[in-house]
Amino acid sequence: MSPIVNSIVGISLIFLCTTLGSSFVLFFRTKTISPKLNRIFLGFAAGIMLSASIFSLIIPALETNVSYMPSFVVVLISVLLGAAFLWGIDKLTPHLHVQRNEEEGIRNVHLSKTTKMFMAVTIHNFPEGLSVGIAYGVALAAVAIGEGSAASMLMGALMLAIGIGIQNIPEGAVVALPFLSETGSKGKAFMYGTLSGAIEPIAAVLGLFLAFLFQPLMPWALAFAAGCMLYVIAEEMVPDLQSEAGSHEGVWSLMVGFVLMMVLDTALGQ
Repeated sequence: MSPIVNSIVGISLIFLCTTLGSSFVLFFRTKTISPKLNRIFLGFAAGIMLSASIFSLIIPALETNVSYMPSFVVVLISVLLGAAFLWGIDKLTPHLHVQRNEEEGIRNVHLSKTTKMFMAVTIHNFPEGLSVGIAYGVALAAVAIGEGSAASMLMGALMLAIGIGIQNIPEGAVVALPFLSETGSKGKAFMYGTLSGAIEPIAAVLGLFLAFLFQPLMPWALAFAAGCMLYVIAEEMVPDLQSEAGSHEGVWSLMVGFVLMMVLDTALGQ
């Protein structure tokens, strides 16, 4: 598979998996998902994202040779910048967290509940697409200069895309069901769920060109994407894992997602 085809497949995959997950709403008989199943899906997605942040983004950034300062300083600054960027979007963009029935961002009475739900999911999906795009941009830059590790970097980017895609399937279902409950239409719920994933390939293309065209920014971009993902995990996903006192299925699901992504990145991505 050529590097360009590899990139197209990986970036397309993350969107198609969200679409596949959203399509489940067409076959569900209920308009809601059980809290237990929701915790399992959220935990799995959080585990994938946490593992990807560490093994696919932070560690490669730390291993990059930086002449003007220690690489750990670059990673430290960039992770915090990524988290601050998502925090700023979180505070400025009107959106609604369905599970907690919590509205955040600048108050806007003119936006419907459905639109605010859509915005919340879009914010969540942005860093996932960005991370995949940056991984491919770094790999393509390595291919362009004939670096020996280019092939393994491309495989690593594909494994990251597969990992994000796997967690996008249950996530797509979790996203679409609240839209079904709100709109009462399976077709509209599927449409909103699918469109919410459209930000991922857009963010991926942005990240790819950023990392490819501005190669000195590579460790900064990798750690920035990791910071964005870590913010989403801590802000939106972890609190919902403990929505019921004494429950552990979300925690174990997180562990499964973590080790699955670790295997994809470190074993299959070599």
